[in-house]
Formats: sequence, structure tokens, C-alpha cells
Amino acid sequence: MAAQTPSIERDQALTTLLEAALMHVAFDGWSAATFQAAIRDSGLDPALSHALCPRGAVDLAVAYHKAGDALMLQQLAAADLAEMRFRDRIALAVRLRLDAADDKEAVRRGTTLFTLPQYAGDGARLIWGTCDAIWTALGDQSEDANWYSKRATLAGVYSSTVLFWLGDDSLDHQATYEFLDRRIENVMGFEKVKAQLQANPVLKPFLAGPNWLMQQIRKPHARDDMPGQSR
Repeated sequence: MAAQTPSIERDQALTTLLEAALMHVAFDGWSAATFQAAIRDSGLDPALSHALCPRGAVDLAVAYHKAGDALMLQQLAAADLAEMRFRDRIALAVRLRLDAADDKEAVRRGTTLFTLPQYAGDGARLIWGTCDAIWTALGDQSEDANWYSKRATLAGVYSSTVLFWLGDDSLDHQATYEFLDRRIENVMGFEKVKAQLQANPVLKPFLAGPNWLMQQIRKPHARDDMPGQSR
């Protein structure tokens, strides 16, 4: 337990820094000015703050997104999913993720930040991480190319829904939830057509090669042959 203390302390310090930063993001975005204000307001040591966030406010924006993922997973784990259709479970997860982003202006500023070329990779990884977290929490057992296609499809649904949500001023974001349902309906329709094509006896000979190739694609696994790891 003692070995975990430094990590816990770092997490607590990062949370303190992030909470202080959110007071300034609406005015200055995820910027150097926000980062300096967060250090000042939080009372944290500047050296520790820079160690926690080497890229300053960019790393705080990443931390803000990941905190939203963690809250979504916590709420999803507490939800009763037993009687829900799978599509409704996906919709619930996305709704919970939107609800976890309680500061719309922080999300808006983050969306702008992660569209910049130098940070676009971070933005893509964060969206992929959110979608991976959702599928994993819902028990996805895919091992082949479906592992990638499920997350890529959800990434499209999630990204478009966030953009709609940012401009939605309807009561309780009802318009956003209706938009989300339509997007999921579109995906389900596509999957139904794909399944029909796969089952078509005329097309089966032509799809054998592509299907075999897709089955050779495997989901990523953690390496266990790195230095310092025991087997």
C-alpha cells in the first residue's frame, strides 16, 4: 500500500490543478495563461505542476477528458443493464459520457485545441480511448477485425454527437439524445445490410478471401516480453 502513496498523491495534485484550471478555461482556453493561473490558484509547487503536466494546459485538457471517461465508467457500472437492448446500452454509455462533461465550455475549448495539427493525434487517441472504454465495459469479446470496426464506428457516432451537443440548447439536451438515437439506428441498419450480404449464397464465394483476411487481424495485446517484466 505504501508503494501506491506517491501515485495517489500525484493523482490528487493533478485533480487539484485541474479544478483550479477549469475556472479559467472559459476565458483563456486550454492555454499557458490558464496553466499559470491554475498553479497560482491551486497553491501547488510550480516544479510539481510542470512535472505533472510537461505540456502545460494541453496535458490538463487530456486529464479532463480522461476524468470524464472515469466518471462515465463508474456510473455505467452502477446502472442496471440487464433488461436493455445492446443498442440502448451503447446509447446510455454515450449519454453518461456527455453528462460527465459538466462544463460544456471546457469541452468546446478542448475540441478546438485538439483540432490543431500538433494535437490532433492526442484528440484521436482520446476519442478512441473513450470508445474502447465503453465497449470493454459492455463486455465486448471481439478478438479480430471487429474489435477495431466496433470502436471506429462508435468513434464516429460519439464525435458527431459531441459536436451536436455543443450547439444544443434544447431542454435537458433532448435534441442531442434524439440525434444520438438516429445515428445508432443508422449504424444498426448498416450492420443489418452487411449481415444480409454475408449470408447471400451468391456473394459468399467472392467474400471468402476478404473474410479470411479480416479474420487474421487481431486486437492489440499488452507486451509481456519487455525488460523488467516477469513472466
